[in-house]
Amino acid sequence: MPSAIPPTHAADFPEALRDWQRSLREQFPILTGHPGLVYLDSAATAQKPQAMLDAVHTYLTTANANAGRGTYPWANASTTLVERTKEQIKTFFDDPAPDRSTVHFTSGTTEGLRTVARDWLVGALREGDEIVVPLADHQANVAPWTEAADLLLSRGVRVTVRGMPYQSSSGDYDMRALASMVGPQTRFVAATHVHHVYGADMNVPRIREAIGPDIPICLDAAQSVGHLPVSVRDLDVDFVAFSGHKAMALPGSGAVWARQSRGPRFAPGGWIGTPNTTGIVSLSASLDWLDEAGTDRIERWTTALALRLTDGLRHLPAYQVLGCQTSLARDSRVQHRCGIVTIRHHAIEAADLGFILYSHGFMVRTDGHCQGEAGERTSSVRVSTHLYNTPDEIDRLLAVLGSLE
Repeated sequence: MPSAIPPTHAADFPEALRDWQRSLREQFPILTGHPGLVYLDSAATAQKPQAMLDAVHTYLTTANANAGRGTYPWANASTTLVERTKEQIKTFFDDPAPDRSTVHFTSGTTEGLRTVARDWLVGALREGDEIVVPLADHQANVAPWTEAADLLLSRGVRVTVRGMPYQSSSGDYDMRALASMVGPQTRFVAATHVHHVYGADMNVPRIREAIGPDIPICLDAAQSVGHLPVSVRDLDVDFVAFSGHKAMALPGSGAVWARQSRGPRFAPGGWIGTPNTTGIVSLSASLDWLDEAGTDRIERWTTALALRLTDGLRHLPAYQVLGCQTSLARDSRVQHRCGIVTIRHHAIEAADLGFILYSHGFMVRTDGHCQGEAGERTSSVRVSTHLYNTPDEIDRLLAVLGSLE
């Protein structure tokens, strides 16, 4: 994501893409079927386009079979679909070396990260090694790594877990502090692409610059896949884990992409049972749909919506916007939020604010958002957008929030 969005572009994005957005919004039956409701919880799970629902229905009624288990046409078709989707993910990620990389299907980001921790990291670490973990990010990107360290300790191997340094003013990673932290025993860094509370692109390419060319990086891409372009060519990470349900596919689908160029080869251990073929079908269809829609346009649209919201909130003193304070204004020259805005009211508890907003038709997330031990400890209200949201919905939300001043 660029470090600055020209103010004129930020103001024009919703208008320039309005016809594109209107035609895509109409493809979500749950939204067209509930015109009085406004869904603003896409960071938790995204709504589903008709094309994905049709693909699942067609598969289940014409070719449903167990992949990799039979030689009759339906089974062969299922096996081919699973393998083709692996290659599709590589293409979607702009993989520079698809012949070397691998894709492994999981139930989502959490299982993907835990699989990397259990089946790769534990075997890659030795006595005295160090790993860097983002302790203020989502628990899914904290617990697997600390569990791996605990497992090694139970075997008599001591590994040091270091907390990823953050800038207190913005919630971004502190690259200068990270560079000084990394030493000869640093063997692994876990990071997040887009922060699930602050909505910030966490500048992953700068992590690579800070730690050097040899240390593997594992990326939690739960909030970026399906929301903005994800290029492993540019990010230069070694693992990418994501959830299908946040990318408009069915729950229980997801994958880990592995570069296979730094450290030992990643291969999930144990017997591989029946894959979630229906989930993989939904994932393939959703990636096709997102490709056609254009993740670059989705990013422009949702970033502009978030900017519209923060620009309005800065005029409402009863609210605190979490994260970088210098990026709230429309004319700010620093990075804006990637479709996620999290707030607190100075007098109304988050849960109560959520109930009030739902009484006006707005569905938002209200809790601690599963942050790690170094994250926010007080509940807040998270507003998260996708391409199906509109500037009018943001303006109506601001009007309701303003009435609670």
